[in-house]
Amino acid sequence: MNFSTPVPAGAILRLHDVHKAYGRRPVLRGVSLDVPQGCLLGIVGANGAGKSTLLRILVGQAAADSGTIQCRGRIGYCPQDTVLHPALTVQEHVRFFQAAYRLNDCRRVWELLEQLRFNESPRSRLHTLSGGTRQKLNLAVALMHDPEVLLLDEPYQGFDWETYLCFWEIARGWCERGRTVVVVSHLAHDRERLDVLHRLQDGVLALDHSAVTGSAA
Repeated sequence: MNFSTPVPAGAILRLHDVHKAYGRRPVLRGVSLDVPQGCLLGIVGANGAGKSTLLRILVGQAAADSGTIQCRGRIGYCPQDTVLHPALTVQEHVRFFQAAYRLNDCRRVWELLEQLRFNESPRSRLHTLSGGTRQKLNLAVALMHDPEVLLLDEPYQGFDWETYLCFWEIARGWCERGRTVVVVSHLAHDRERLDVLHRLQDGVLALDHSAVTGSAA
């Protein structure tokens, strides 16, 4: 797998002919995609279609069998399964990720949590929080280093309706700041909120032309 800086003009992330198989079972059969800067892009596919595998390859947690990936920005990754420890407090998680990202301060994570209507005490331990509340922290710590490319796997699972709507407002705001947001889901009911929608089926990505908005056309 080749991670390199040069990317086509206007794009911040490029995938070209990415393949991945587990044993004799092919999962990705030549995934290619150019992602423009400032784009809110969706990738949908059935369970088992390879969406999480694709994300793990993009963030370096798994190796592709062949193909290239090029990116010219820092990546933030919010996995579907939280990376949080139930015995740690909210504050301890923030400090841990602050050290991991080598940040001078952690103001951004508290700002994100406030935007997401996180009302729990920083001293609360994770095992006392609801699934939706844990997901808010999971999302905030993944993005606290202000990455240029945001890869989000089912990022709003467990959110109540108001927080769900708030998430999409925040995502659009990120794009308006020049960030690129890739939202991966097994459902396509958010297509009107996206600039572009791709479907992952039979190991390849295909553009859903019905979901292309004027801002991304």
